Amino acid sequence: MTDRLDSAFAALADPTRRRILAMLLEDDMAVTDVAEPFEMSLAAISKHLTVLTNARLISQEKRGRVKWCKLEPDALREASVWMQGFGQFEPVNLDAFERFLEQELPAQDDSAERPTEKPPEA
Repeated sequence: MTDRLDSAFAALADPTRRRILAMLLEDDMAVTDVAEPFEMSLAAISKHLTVLTNARLISQEKRGRVKWCKLEPDALREASVWMQGFGQFEPVNLDAFERFLEQELPAQDDSAERPTEKPPEA
């Protein structure tokens, strides 16, 4: 499971690959159609697609002479389940935390923090 999570998160770390995944949410696409909106070579897009394929986020198949890309809908299930484990914690309410500290910690006298004498001059 760890290797699959690592490869999924590594693939998702790149904004180009995230954009490709968003495009594939709509429908299967030919590799040339995937490459069209990007200002990079077809070879560079192919490398991104290879990373996504190796991470099992997409699949590629040849239909005639055209290579098609398809989003694998269950691919992020493990990552999603892993991330949901962190959802059990409530966000910290800093205002409530500050009120708690004010009630629990004794008020400190400002004069205790200030030195009463000047340090000797050298």
